[in-house]
Amino acid sequence: MIKYLKHHEIDKQRWDDCINHSANGLIYALSWYLDVVCPDWEALIKDDYQYVFPLTPGKKYGIGYLYQPYFAQQLGVFSVHPIHAVITGMFISAIPKKYRLVEINLNESQGILTENPVWDTNDKKMRFIQNLNLKLSLDQSYEELLSRYSQNTKRNLKKARESKVSIVNTTPVTEIIEMFRQHRGKDIEKMNDQAYAILQSLATECNRRGCLRILGAMADGKLCAGVVFVSWHQHHILLFSAVNTQARHNGAMSLLVDSFIKEHAESDGILDFEGSNDANLARFYRSFGSAENFYDSLRINHLPFIVKAGLFLLRKK
Repeated sequence: MIKYLKHHEIDKQRWDDCINHSANGLIYALSWYLDVVCPDWEALIKDDYQYVFPLTPGKKYGIGYLYQPYFAQQLGVFSVHPIHAVITGMFISAIPKKYRLVEINLNESQGILTENPVWDTNDKKMRFIQNLNLKLSLDQSYEELLSRYSQNTKRNLKKARESKVSIVNTTPVTEIIEMFRQHRGKDIEKMNDQAYAILQSLATECNRRGCLRILGAMADGKLCAGVVFVSWHQHHILLFSAVNTQARHNGAMSLLVDSFIKEHAESDGILDFEGSNDANLARFYRSFGSAENFYDSLRINHLPFIVKAGLFLLRKK
């Protein structure tokens, strides 16, 4: 039986024990991480915290819905036991009906439900969308990893060295956020003040817990690029990055990623590049020899037609 728990009913110690011992555990699903990105998160629990599924509720125009929080790419089912599509289907069916609109991401271990016939649904208002993620295994020597870089990335590294770009480890996250806001952030509608505030809080909490790493690139004595990494159980996630106009020409971002790879080569780690649905970012991440992984987004829309039409018009404004 799957139980639905409100936030105050969740035993966070037992929750985190499950995530910590799950083969598919992710930092995004730890209770303290969820507390930052979605403070009122709820849960579905099965077999006394052997299986867990975070619910991330919001409300807009009086309508309750589930959404994917900022900076938490994948959630879904986590368990100390193997997970298959039937289990995932049970949890999806157990989502409280009060959430008429669901737009969430599952994790890679759920199986690709867009292609998996094991679990089927007659709900025509439910659909799965396949997403791309790129990861790099760091279990080889730096020389072996470097040999798999694209020629363009190798040229960018040479350009960065010739431009005398240097790497620093003490860059405040606020400087990287501000750089992003002034450049690429201006063209991304969903990146708003709330998103930046969550990132700031998340960086503070990750730093307190010893799982934050920020690298900055300096050129001509000024910061021109920066990357925010979060690490947990040798899973290193490139969570956020920013470049200015100068860095688009001096190879600084390539040097930042290469520096992290060099530092963690010959480990059991994985570098997770995250936001790979963007074609330009995917091209850049592939240039380091990363491999493709896939996960599904779940979309359920049981809103009345008149409400759907109203939300569509509001989104267009």
